[in-house]
Amino acid sequence: MVYFRYQQNTRTTWRTSHHTEMKIKCLFPNRRQRKQAFSLFFFLLFGMCALLLLSLKVSIKDRVPVEPYRNIDSGDNGLHPRYQIDCNAIYEMDPAEVGKSLAIRKQIMVEEQDESLVSLTSNCSRYLNSRGYGAVLVSKEEEAFPLAYSLVVHKSASMVEKILRAIYAPNNIYCIHYDLKSSEQFAKAMEGLARCLPNVFIASKLESVKYASISRLNADLNCLSDLMASEVKWRYVINLCGQDFPLRSNIELVADLKKLRGGNMMETSLPSIYKKERFSFRHELQNASFEYQQLPVKTLKAKEPPPHGIQMFIGSAYFVLSREFVTYVATSTLARDFLAWSHDTYSPDEHFWATLTRVPGVPGEVSRTQPDVTDLMSKTRLVKWEYLEGMLYPACTGIHIRSVCIYGAAELRWLLKFGSWFANKVDPKVDPVLIQCLEEKLKEKQTAMVMAVNQALLARKGLNSSTVN
Repeated sequence: MVYFRYQQNTRTTWRTSHHTEMKIKCLFPNRRQRKQAFSLFFFLLFGMCALLLLSLKVSIKDRVPVEPYRNIDSGDNGLHPRYQIDCNAIYEMDPAEVGKSLAIRKQIMVEEQDESLVSLTSNCSRYLNSRGYGAVLVSKEEEAFPLAYSLVVHKSASMVEKILRAIYAPNNIYCIHYDLKSSEQFAKAMEGLARCLPNVFIASKLESVKYASISRLNADLNCLSDLMASEVKWRYVINLCGQDFPLRSNIELVADLKKLRGGNMMETSLPSIYKKERFSFRHELQNASFEYQQLPVKTLKAKEPPPHGIQMFIGSAYFVLSREFVTYVATSTLARDFLAWSHDTYSPDEHFWATLTRVPGVPGEVSRTQPDVTDLMSKTRLVKWEYLEGMLYPACTGIHIRSVCIYGAAELRWLLKFGSWFANKVDPKVDPVLIQCLEEKLKEKQTAMVMAVNQALLARKGLNSSTVN
């Protein structure tokens, strides 16, 4: 049967070639003309192949990896800029340098694969030297005020590692919760980070996170439980996702958190009629035909009122919580009952924290009579909504996804000057220059401020010793 098809195909090919040859003979009856025609045909064919190869070469050249995992000079303190960009000029909105960053954005960004971080963290000493973790400077004030982080992530190991480097201090403690649906290589990359860094660990209980469901809240609670059990006596805990990025150095953040005097920082507002439906009716997880796979869908079953006469408030999933408040949540019957009541609501992480911080008598209480704390008043996250641009903040220079701005490099100065502690959202595939410049500016601030503090301490010691003498 195979032999028959081969013969049939050969016969068909012979006929096609024969017909083509007969057509050429008809068009060019002179043998010399036919020879010239064949020569012209092969010349054009060769030219087309050459153009195709050139196009492929240019395409590959324009594909720029976002950040390669390669060894760098340890004296570089872990910052190895991929792009020849003057971040100070970007900060000052120099037209030429901003234009240069826009040109970089037009290139096709190829994000580093998760396997690269898996490979690099297989040799911890090489990894730590290459990324500069050992060169991070901290002040005495920071050492006495350790922070904790809950990182709930599910993809892009290279971006998670960028966030971790930007918020890293050796006296802090970091819990990583990766989604049970994450790829095997991503999970291995996160495990590699935890293996190489002594103050980074993986949450002891992992969730398969479903969008807007109780699983997202449980992921943070799992990390909080582990963080409370750690030996590090952290003062505040901050939760982050995979598209957040810090806007304050660690020493600046510690100074700001001290000013809270035990208070918490989060959005907390009275709910609108629309938002009330999220917790007034029971929701059931149903299959979705798009990226989220499953979504909580409202049913017609009304929910009973929240337990203990709790008054409901809404906010966001982002928080900065004092250790005392987290202790209350972990031990309070009211908090436990409220969590159980919230399990069939829509996006419970957006009302759980906002409501509990208003409960009378809780550590860092925000009184129910106080005005709303909106997203622009809370320093936890700086999010730019498309429909508010031009009214509350300048236009997005990156792109929009679901009405949220993915920031561009031209917003560097605005981001650092606004006063918030973290930005959402950033993406190296949208604008890697912004992330590089945020890294550089924060590193400069941390180093300069720590050195200034240390010099002031030395000067004070010298003054005291001379006074004694």
